[in-house]
Amino acid sequence: MQPLVRDNIRLAATVMLLRDTPGGLEVYMVQRPGRGDFPDLHVFPGGKVDEDDWAPQHCFGIDDQQASARLGVAAGGLRYWVAVARECFEECGVLIVHQNGRPLDLSETRIRSKFVDYRQQLLAGEISFSSLCRKENLTVACDMLAYFSHWITPPVVPRRFDTRFFLAALPDHQIALADTDETADDQWEKPAEALARSASRQWQMIDPTLRSLETLSQFSTVSQALSQVKQGDHLMPLTPELNRQGMQALR
Repeated sequence: MQPLVRDNIRLAATVMLLRDTPGGLEVYMVQRPGRGDFPDLHVFPGGKVDEDDWAPQHCFGIDDQQASARLGVAAGGLRYWVAVARECFEECGVLIVHQNGRPLDLSETRIRSKFVDYRQQLLAGEISFSSLCRKENLTVACDMLAYFSHWITPPVVPRRFDTRFFLAALPDHQIALADTDETADDQWEKPAEALARSASRQWQMIDPTLRSLETLSQFSTVSQALSQVKQGDHLMPLTPELNRQGMQALR
């Protein structure tokens, strides 16, 4: 498997949560606080791949051989799917999982409150995501995650990340609520509107975010986005300029 860190480049994963609205498709975005990695930027939720993310026993819908083939790595690709699910829960409070083989149902207040407590324990380092999966018989719903793109931070940046981007629909009976320690703001936005906020300098965004929004702006519904992304023909051509910005081939 790839090392988690090599030559100052850390493996990372990002998720673009989507939902349908009467006005069209929206994507969930957060604003990083004015400290740490990417200060003040508007980004999609995500973070570093951890040791604990190697948890093939807690995955449904894809095995490591299939996941690694999709990413073009020898082994360990499934870690990204687990990292996305974990980061999504930590940063957004959204669980892309099955429980006892069925989509997790958070419609009951009692169940929802229990998982709110689990999220706080996870953020405090009191439990791990894999231990939560064992305790509640959860499996990462890998079939609900579509691999979207691959970016490596250019060499001019001091702290670099090798990041895989994924798409997911907001599950039924769940809401996205940002972790206030990790983010300064959060909101759902239409991709074209987010691009307009960047153009008017209301929001700061980096190239991977901008290029992703440009692709998402071509879709009118979540199902259309997921279908085309799973087919793998959604990305703009990889040009030398995009490669200099950090864009990599899908696999």
